[in-house]
Amino acid sequence: MNIYVGNLNYRVKEGDLQQVMEDYGAVSSVKVVMDRETGRSKGFAFIEMEDDAAAAKAIAELNGAEYMGRTMVVKEARPRA
Repeated sequence: MNIYVGNLNYRVKEGDLQQVMEDYGAVSSVKVVMDRETGRSKGFAFIEMEDDAAAAKAIAELNGAEYMGRTMVVKEARPRA
């Protein structure tokens, strides 16, 4: 399942998110979206998890949770248009 994680602190790195998500199950990939011009995080990321049940549990428990001083938005990612 592909998961959207928003409202992230701009200092969050891919390894930080991977550690958080691995508490729920195997993580295939983590991609923090960066601004091309500044090289700074845009404050959101996409995480791919292999197990849909583990991903659903992570979404349920982490949506609205505080991480590095910000309240995360965690939900299933919508497919690209």
